[in-house]
Amino acid sequence: MVPLLYRVEARHQELADTVTIRIAPVMKALPDPLPGQFEMVWAFGVGEVPISVSGLGEGDGELEHTIRSVGAVTKALCNSRVGDHLGVRGPFGTGWNLDRATGQDLLIVAGGLGLAPLRLAMLKALDNRHRFGRLALLVGARDPGSLLFVKELERWRGRFDAEVEVIVDAAPPSWRGDVGVVTKLLARARVDFGNTTAVVCGPEAMMRFVALGLADRGVPPGQILLSMERNMRCAIGHCGHCQFGPEFVCKDGPVFPWTRMEKMMLAREQ
Repeated sequence: MVPLLYRVEARHQELADTVTIRIAPVMKALPDPLPGQFEMVWAFGVGEVPISVSGLGEGDGELEHTIRSVGAVTKALCNSRVGDHLGVRGPFGTGWNLDRATGQDLLIVAGGLGLAPLRLAMLKALDNRHRFGRLALLVGARDPGSLLFVKELERWRGRFDAEVEVIVDAAPPSWRGDVGVVTKLLARARVDFGNTTAVVCGPEAMMRFVALGLADRGVPPGQILLSMERNMRCAIGHCGHCQFGPEFVCKDGPVFPWTRMEKMMLAREQ
């Protein structure tokens, strides 16, 4: 529960309200996280928030976090500068466990900021490309100006061993890509749906429709893995802020198979 001290080594402005920081341990390092796990990141004097890990730096124990400024703590983290110190504890929760997809096709579906935690999964998959069949990344965003990691998307698309498709909800006339919702791309994904593990992260409504679309195309429900987002405070299932039905997102998730989320995500809200 006690955060370790990390130093901001680099800072990159992704969007007007979104920043990626690379941090390194000052003394002791936390264990490397699995793709999909999160850390509790502390801005001293302000508070702490759960932030997914978007990458691992080249140095020992280095972590990368992509953060959108939506409140006091995330604003403080986004405003941190090289040389500033932050507190970090973790990693927490379940990851996507890409080992289970060995020998299968791997489909990664991201919506908006959901590409941030999926970036680490994509990097791990590319580093271990021989372990998977086809590899496809489908990305949806509100508009072209909301796309994260544009240069990396271009680099991944230029590879011969990965399919990368991008779609936006709305775009100016200068946009030459697809327009619509990300589920529109499912029909074009060149994977064997019956032998595919799908990892999905984005707005809850988007994940619900993606999961339904994947199931309709024959992906086994237990191989559709969603990353849920709830208001996490303690990260160990003690405070109850992140409870979703019988599940505590911080310790039982945030990654859940569709088989455990389907009933709750399809329930009509009052």
